[in-house]
Amino acid sequence: MAPPVLALRDVRLADGPRMMFDGADLGLERRARACLVGRNGAGKSTLLRILAGTLAPDDGERTLTPGLSIAYVAQEPTISGASLEAWATAGGAPPHLARAELEAFDLDPARGAEGLSGGEARRAALARAFAETPDVLLLDEPTNHLDILAIEALEARLARVAAAVLVVSHDRAFLERVSSACFWLENARVRRLDASFARFEAWAEAITDAAAEADRRLAKAIERDERWLAFGVTARRARNEGRLRRLQALRAEKARRMGEARGDLKLSGEAAPRSGALVIEAKGISKAYGGRELLRGFSTRILRGDRVAVVGPNGAGKTTLVNMLLGRLEADAGSVRLGAGVELAFASQDRAELEPDKTLIETLTPAGGDQIMVGGRPRHVAGYAADFLFRSDQLRQPVRSLSGGERNRLLLARTLARPSNLLVLDEPTNDLDIETLTLLEDTLADYEGALILVSHDRDFVERLATSTIALDGRGRVVETPGGWSDFVSQNPGFFAEPEAAPAASKAAPAPRARPPAAKLTYKDQRRLSELEAEMPRLAARIGTLEAKLSDPNLYARDPAAFDATSRDLDAARRALADAEDAWLELEAMREALTSG
Repeated sequence: MAPPVLALRDVRLADGPRMMFDGADLGLERRARACLVGRNGAGKSTLLRILAGTLAPDDGERTLTPGLSIAYVAQEPTISGASLEAWATAGGAPPHLARAELEAFDLDPARGAEGLSGGEARRAALARAFAETPDVLLLDEPTNHLDILAIEALEARLARVAAAVLVVSHDRAFLERVSSACFWLENARVRRLDASFARFEAWAEAITDAAAEADRRLAKAIERDERWLAFGVTARRARNEGRLRRLQALRAEKARRMGEARGDLKLSGEAAPRSGALVIEAKGISKAYGGRELLRGFSTRILRGDRVAVVGPNGAGKTTLVNMLLGRLEADAGSVRLGAGVELAFASQDRAELEPDKTLIETLTPAGGDQIMVGGRPRHVAGYAADFLFRSDQLRQPVRSLSGGERNRLLLARTLARPSNLLVLDEPTNDLDIETLTLLEDTLADYEGALILVSHDRDFVERLATSTIALDGRGRVVETPGGWSDFVSQNPGFFAEPEAAPAASKAAPAPRARPPAAKLTYKDQRRLSELEAEMPRLAARIGTLEAKLSDPNLYARDPAAFDATSRDLDAARRALADAEDAWLELEAMREALTSG
């Protein structure tokens, strides 16, 4: 292996009583392509700052090749200056390179540095870093706020750059494409894998299994020596002092390991009563703003159990589409209908639901007290917060003091505690570590209701989506069964700019008239009309029965009436689900006939 151009050796750093790094080693060779992974709070961003030279460790060495230049892009870059060009050249980049890189990232060099969106600030920071042509490029969550097209462009850019690259990211597809080595920050130490991130999970699992076996053997050794101490010869005798010291060392080692171990994240969504089979139906919806068409003539049906991903470039209209599907925004044309019994839980990308000045406990229990309802049962808020890796001493902290990953976990905790059968998550993967991301995927895969995901994370979409809705920002919207790879294979070039259409030939023959479309039979048409009248009546009946059962004294006052009402409610819900299934089948048949 070539000698490193930038290295840390035996680095130590304490965060209060906790050792963040305890003998960490890391080395980057010339033109390395490496990623740094670890749990939220492990210290990945802090380690990047030590590598960049902006933070000094308590102990250890940082060495670098003389004259080495380093460009560091922080997780939340702050952009300032009279213009983007002025900011991009502030680190010493030549003006012509700064302009070229800004334009490559689709930014106007003359634009002011104020009022940038998250994605624009990210692209500006990356443009400045590339313009400086560094020897080492340190990138902290570079894909946050970037759309899929920008992420793919960044992958291609990193493949060409001459610098050594170290990336911190939660985006697994991105890491697999850009890395040839992995550093794993775990238990205050750094381990190295000389392979792509594609092999990281199996490697880390093997190490974790070996550590578990070591813990098991350590526990056995402690048990054996404690038995000796209790029943063997006295420990005060000189010849036994060495064994006593060994037992004390074993206990100290066990305490250290227990102190380093973090709890496991536990995610569970609170399910509301089942909705009907149909959750959302949109027919021919269109929307335009300021003369710009975002979508036209789009139709979809989202059924109970569907997991729908919404993808597309920033500004293509993804949030607009979701708001239209939820009935929060009126379509210019077409119609949207929500199914019966739909109960929504929503988490937005900007985490606007979180109030910065409120504490964690106030956020999780807005009505006060120390209990939160989860799974239909009251839980102490400290125990529930611990499921999301929050310590009890953090409950009185304001939301503004939390890191990006902690704020995202808090929003998930708040959202998943709410009873729902329709869950909408807008960019839920931002700032989450890979372990948390995997647990979130497992939770969402088991969610019984309908799920709508707005995400730029291709791997996340690939693992979860049963269908993918893509918007190109010019009015076209397509829905493809399956995840990201299915969408790409079935819609090649979907996001590409359209080529100019050739002028129509004057001699072109007139299109032939289509034959009259077939129609439903009279019997099927009549049944369709009956179902359309029956479903609202059943929904109203369900509402009446649910209101009756909400009386907390009904069972004590009249157990027989309670039982009868419960049976009637179950029957009404089944009837509504059957009616919706039949309506969906007939409606699909009608559309197939009229479009044939």
